[in-house]
Amino acid sequence: MPGATKQRNVRVSEATYQALRELAAESGEPLTVILGRAVERHRRERLLARANAAWAALQADAVAMAEIEAEQRLWGQTLMDGLEGVEW
Repeated sequence: MPGATKQRNVRVSEATYQALRELAAESGEPLTVILGRAVERHRRERLLARANAAWAALQADAVAMAEIEAEQRLWGQTLMDGLEGVEW
């Protein structure tokens, strides 16, 4: 059956299940949709937390930041294309 997704069972606490049921009832969406959104949001939050930690570590490295700033200055020169006053 094309497009079919496999269903898996996941154990959750009673409180989590009740919260899922309330959210599903309130939104009119299936529990699986609510749970999927929650997992995706958590995944994105973790991704951003890792990215922020990596950026903070990079900022703490003066040599690396100097290299980045030098590269940004080089790329900044490409913005001077002589079209500043042209309306698009």
